[in-house]
Amino acid sequence: MDRVSALDEPLKKTLGAATAKVMAEHLDLHTVGDLLHHYPRRYAERGELTPLSELPLDEHVTVVAQVADARVLTFNQGRGRRLEVTITDGSGRLQLVFFGKGVHKPHKDLLPGSRAMFAGKVSMFNRKLQLAHPAYEPLGAAASAEDAVDAFANQLIPIYPACKQLESWKIAKAVDAVLPRAAEAADPLPPSLREGRGFAALPDALRKIHRPRTKADIDEARDRLKWDEAFVLQVALARRRHADTQLPAVARKPRPGALLDAFDGKLPFTFTEGQQKVTKEIFDDLATEHPMHRLLQGEVGSGKTIVALRAMLTVVDAGGQSAMLAPTEVLAQQHHRSVTEMMGELAEGGMLGGSEHATKVVLLTGSMGAAARRQALLDLVTGEAGIVIGTHALIEDKVQFHDLGLVVVDEQHRFGVEQRDALRSKGKQPPHLLVMTATPIPRTVAMTVFGDLETSVLDQLPAGRSPIATHVVPAQDKPHFLARAWERVREEVENGHQAYVVCPRIGDGEDEPKKKSAEDDAEKRPPLAVIEIAEQLAKGPLSGLRVEVLHGRMQPDDKDDVMRRFAAGDVDVLVATTVIEVGVNVPNATAMVIMDADRFGVSQLHQLRGRVGRGSAPGLCLLVSEMPEASPARSRLAAVAATLDGFELSRIDLEQRREGDVLGQAQSGVRSSLRMLTVIEDEEVIAAAREEAVAIVGEDPELERLPELRTALDALLDTEREQYLDKG
Repeated sequence: MDRVSALDEPLKKTLGAATAKVMAEHLDLHTVGDLLHHYPRRYAERGELTPLSELPLDEHVTVVAQVADARVLTFNQGRGRRLEVTITDGSGRLQLVFFGKGVHKPHKDLLPGSRAMFAGKVSMFNRKLQLAHPAYEPLGAAASAEDAVDAFANQLIPIYPACKQLESWKIAKAVDAVLPRAAEAADPLPPSLREGRGFAALPDALRKIHRPRTKADIDEARDRLKWDEAFVLQVALARRRHADTQLPAVARKPRPGALLDAFDGKLPFTFTEGQQKVTKEIFDDLATEHPMHRLLQGEVGSGKTIVALRAMLTVVDAGGQSAMLAPTEVLAQQHHRSVTEMMGELAEGGMLGGSEHATKVVLLTGSMGAAARRQALLDLVTGEAGIVIGTHALIEDKVQFHDLGLVVVDEQHRFGVEQRDALRSKGKQPPHLLVMTATPIPRTVAMTVFGDLETSVLDQLPAGRSPIATHVVPAQDKPHFLARAWERVREEVENGHQAYVVCPRIGDGEDEPKKKSAEDDAEKRPPLAVIEIAEQLAKGPLSGLRVEVLHGRMQPDDKDDVMRRFAAGDVDVLVATTVIEVGVNVPNATAMVIMDADRFGVSQLHQLRGRVGRGSAPGLCLLVSEMPEASPARSRLAAVAATLDGFELSRIDLEQRREGDVLGQAQSGVRSSLRMLTVIEDEEVIAAAREEAVAIVGEDPELERLPELRTALDALLDTEREQYLDKG
């Protein structure tokens, strides 16, 4: 049998159709190889039991514990029966309940003193945690001989990521059925690399990760499997980079005395050292004959837009056109407004009053009127417009360019590879690409997710930007703090400034959270909503101030109107959803109150906070939360309040989120191919794997001498996973 196809065999051949169906639907496991790479999440030692004292409410858990007592109770005049079993592990006790006809078997199996694995969803009853009708697997009694006791006590029991339909021990039995196939796994690591780094062979690593005899087995297997993930991913990225360097592009060199020089002459400020350094990197790339691929990351307000605009003007000077792609209409309109304001008469090419070096800057969005749209499309195809700013509308087939030289993508994490490539295919030759993000990305993540892009970082704030003070407002414990927060907003407005209030929800009926039950209702109130909060504030603590709302479901014209009036100072307080997260620039806004701040991610809070303190007056950001002081949510908010360093916060954010989200799995619905590697902790592994990958691809770009590595790559990059490299 072909070595590869053994692992490609569908699970239903080995496990039967019913089990295979559950695995496919609930765990996204389809082949023998998928199951072999479904690693245990942890290992329970029969001597060391899972702490019952730390069980999370509403989650499916697997615990190993001992039965302390079991009793059958009758109710409903003896017609109903309930079995209550108390289990313990030394750290805590947990109640199990079984009802009705389901009490006989567990009553017989779960005798006091016996041990078992239990799996179920943790719920709360009478203020106590319990598992109702858990699945269980008795662990058998140990023989009297000492060695039997030892074998029993020291065995490592793999606990697998499981689901309600398939408990961990059933997955373990399925793994037992396919484990002999591990011998046929094709090894993606070249032999020289594997031996040089002293790694176990892949079949060995798979056996040891699933059925370890010792903890050393687990460590050895993990080291090897982590390397595979990092290495195969880095080879994929190295091949992308290599392929890009083979593409032709038109070199776009600055032309002295033209548009860029005229623009620089108008600027009222000088560039920071960081802006000068990054600009040089970009201009050097633009001057080469293969496409630039650069990621420009910088804090909110570090001046990325002006750096990107100068690159766009350089391309216009060199006879090409530049396109800027923004994730939302509000943002596209804003970029268009700020670019035309910065350029002044230089943006009025072909018009009366336009400068001799001027070009035309056009906006293209989905909601434009037909006539304006027709004119914009005409300006692009004739080359009249040197710069176009737009949304996804730029990608449509109808849009044609005269000579597209540079694509700038703003807020990378909102665009997939398909959109980037669709826009790049509009050039006669591949255009240069500059990707911008205001969400700082730790170096390792950048290497893993954006490994096909060179990275530039802007980490200085321009002179004149003010510090932002951030405080947590515990609305539940200290209601008077919230009252004081609204007084602070009033004070800012009385001093001639403006404020934002951000809520997680719109509240227009269309985004009502789904209620599950009356019990849920009491447990968790729905997130606060813009429309309700705006009304409460206007009638209550902020009465007399000009309060307006802004959210994503308003008509584009209405949104634009509100934003324009806020920017002009005709609105005191803007109550909004996260539509203001990127790109809204109102230097006079000095205060922000984020309601239900615990419902936002760390990076998102940092992004939102960057909207204040953009002028000369200091900024204030208040994070309102009803979560108790000791909760993880509050410690997250405290971390945001403690630092303005986005790189530090993005590390905290990643440590708290699942790795899959880092790689955009949450957005693309594709299972993460990182099962063992943790991007933040395994920095050295990723860096070393990248070096090896670059060397191998440099010598053998098509991997002709490494068929097993090619096969592993194809598995990683089957069509749906190809996207994930760019979804970061």
